[in-house]
Amino acid sequence: MSRFARSWCAAAALLFACSVVSAHDFAFTDALLVLKADGTYQIDLRVDVDALALGVSPQADADEVVAELLGLSVARFDAAVEQARDTLQRRVRLRVDDEKLRPSVTFPHLDDPLDEEPELPTVLGTVARLSGRLPEGARELSFGASRAFKAVHLTILEQATATGAKFVLVPGGESPPYRIGALPSAASAQRSRGGVVARYVALGFEHILPRGLDHILFVLGLFLLSPTMRPLLWQVSAFTLAHTLTLGLSIYGVIALPSRWVETLIALSIAYVAVENVFTAELKPWRPLLVFTFGLLHGLGFAGALRDLGLPEGEYVSALIAFNVGVELGQVAVIGAAWLAVGWLRERPWYRRTVVVPVSLAIAAIGLYWALQRALAG
Repeated sequence: MSRFARSWCAAAALLFACSVVSAHDFAFTDALLVLKADGTYQIDLRVDVDALALGVSPQADADEVVAELLGLSVARFDAAVEQARDTLQRRVRLRVDDEKLRPSVTFPHLDDPLDEEPELPTVLGTVARLSGRLPEGARELSFGASRAFKAVHLTILEQATATGAKFVLVPGGESPPYRIGALPSAASAQRSRGGVVARYVALGFEHILPRGLDHILFVLGLFLLSPTMRPLLWQVSAFTLAHTLTLGLSIYGVIALPSRWVETLIALSIAYVAVENVFTAELKPWRPLLVFTFGLLHGLGFAGALRDLGLPEGEYVSALIAFNVGVELGQVAVIGAAWLAVGWLRERPWYRRTVVVPVSLAIAAIGLYWALQRALAG
């Protein structure tokens, strides 16, 4: 293989590795776990039950899924419902005193249709109910779900003590142990704060890797034109300062822009940086200021994701800072991966011709496509 082909393959492999994820592909599952005074429990999950029944992606066309379900024979329909039950029992984890429980699963909307017009056409509804009885003398429980559910908003309510807790679980994660019947204390609040920080760092990191393809491509665009680490760090610092500023202001409601136009402008910022890489071989003095401006836009994008994710009551500041730390760690990981893939080729005379230009052109094309797609959406 020629030197040109080897270097191009290395760069293309890096870009392909990023392209397998989708931009801002955040989906959240709401879970309400009620511990009843009679010793039973009930968990309501808001999920696409139709998709679970057919074993297809929740992103599948809802009309087609409904048509397929309605076209099934009675026996095959019952088998599909049973498949949904089995899938939920495998994907949801409820542990009490380290013992895994196996709740029964029902679908309230199957026998009791929605009174209101649903957002999407559905046969089985959008609620799965898991229920059962707690073991005698149960002291502690935890809830978890497989990565198929992505992030989970978990609310625990305890009837006997009129207390509860809220958690945001990373994909595949499990909640901190919840003490049944225990009133909140300063020590438990401190442990809860530590858990909030850890979870939001993880969620911020995941917003970059693997789900933030637009932010990944922007950072790669900065990496490609920076001959050494020092100018790259200046640019990343400007980007960090800017998106931290708008992330905080947006979350607290000081500034707000329509999400459609924020996402469109983010895509254009990606295309601009990539195009500049093609037409100039050296960093211009204004590049850090330009990156700062683009960082303001990306901060609004991060804020949109964080608003969807939600911030825990009483922990706004710590969760906000933790999410931002996770974002920074994700960006550092992108730079590290890029350096390992092609950074060692930077001193070669053909590096710009065979790596910087073709990869920048690919990034520019993706950015322009996204800008057009987002501007025309909705």
